Amino acid sequence: MDNISWSPSVPITGLPPLTPGVLAETLDGGQAFRWKCGPSGDLSPIGSDPRTWLGQWSRCAVHLQHAPDGTVQWSAPTTLVPLVAGELPRYFAADHDWSALADSLPWRSDAHLAQCLGAFPGLRILRQPFGETLLGFLCSATKQIVQIKQMLALLAARHGSAVVERVVPTTLAVTTAMPNQRVGDNALHRLPTWPELAAISEQDLRDCQFGFRARFIAETARFLTAHPGWLEETERLPYVAAKARLRELPGVGEKIADCVLLFGAGRLEAFPVDTWILQAMAARYGLTGWKPAQVAQFGRAHFGPLAGLAQQYLFAYERRAAKGIAHSGI
Repeated sequence: MDNISWSPSVPITGLPPLTPGVLAETLDGGQAFRWKCGPSGDLSPIGSDPRTWLGQWSRCAVHLQHAPDGTVQWSAPTTLVPLVAGELPRYFAADHDWSALADSLPWRSDAHLAQCLGAFPGLRILRQPFGETLLGFLCSATKQIVQIKQMLALLAARHGSAVVERVVPTTLAVTTAMPNQRVGDNALHRLPTWPELAAISEQDLRDCQFGFRARFIAETARFLTAHPGWLEETERLPYVAAKARLRELPGVGEKIADCVLLFGAGRLEAFPVDTWILQAMAARYGLTGWKPAQVAQFGRAHFGPLAGLAQQYLFAYERRAAKGIAHSGI
């Protein structure tokens, strides 16, 4: 296939201005795993201030450019423009007023939470495809963000169909035109669907660097293929019921279930607890020695129905404090 032209850059509908750091934390802070920063999709070093991103989900491929006025501009392969234009507002959950939601958190009586909100103004929870979110977090056990991204990229390259090939953006800059720049000689591939994953051998999954996670993915794929509509039904259920169903899947524990529901189903009451949150809640709230389930219960009680949004602010702040934003584990 010939090189595919990219559309002109336009603002994302409904997305307010963001700082480069908040955009980076939103895209590369452990919610999603298919974004790369830099004009050609290269990973930027720790501490960089990326303003250009290449990302994928489902059959979408998009370039984002952080403009000087704080707006986020997008460009897509011309063949994908109608699809991406329709999907971007949902992906960024633009139907929510995230500033108002953050303001309703109990920051007035919680000085540390107030500090976290001030550090990442406008941080939001992405609304990713539910099935892809499940796949991503099944890869997350004992892995760092950059490793999860590598695993999924390898899986897509080997077993996912191409959505575009040899992508050459015609413009990435908003105010100053850039010369044509090749993103890569290879096609951009989507992730395989769950029925497609069911047809891939466990050994082939291990060859994509999944290790012991390959068995969980293979078994989950076979279950979901045998139960069509199960994921869609689960996504629509209330939080408690949806979490109980997800935990029936191989390899899905409390944290993974909460991550899938928070980042893939918009269940803002979910409060995922990982090592960063355990550390934050011990150091900032005195919960030293508490077990993850106890911390999760405290989080939902203390932060209320938007506990998941508070969790993301706490998570982002703790990683920034440790000076490991870009490549820390989740």
